Amino acid sequence: MFKQLMQDEAGFIVSAELVLIATLLVIGLIVGLSSIQHAVVQELNDVGDAIGALNQSYFFSGFSATKLSGGVAAYTRGSSFLDTIDDCDNDQCDIACDLPVAEGPK
Repeated sequence: MFKQLMQDEAGFIVSAELVLIATLLVIGLIVGLSSIQHAVVQELNDVGDAIGALNQSYFFSGFSATKLSGGVAAYTRGSSFLDTIDDCDNDQCDIACDLPVAEGPK
């Protein structure tokens, strides 16, 4: 029975067709997954741009209170922070390449 199975060639064309179909499916999956990858990267880039566009500046004033008998009862200083644009906010990154430098003597 095993010998008959090994010598049977009746399913050869079906096997070749299955290999061709499987190859086309794998190629299609690779293209589809590549498209998904590009879409996910673009969405994550949008999220990064939204975070980079947030203005983190703040300001609050200080206060002071005086005692009824005179003098300072409490005093607090104010504070502020001014958010400036960073190098890579909103895709503003540039690749900075230095000029070529000649090699010295060896």
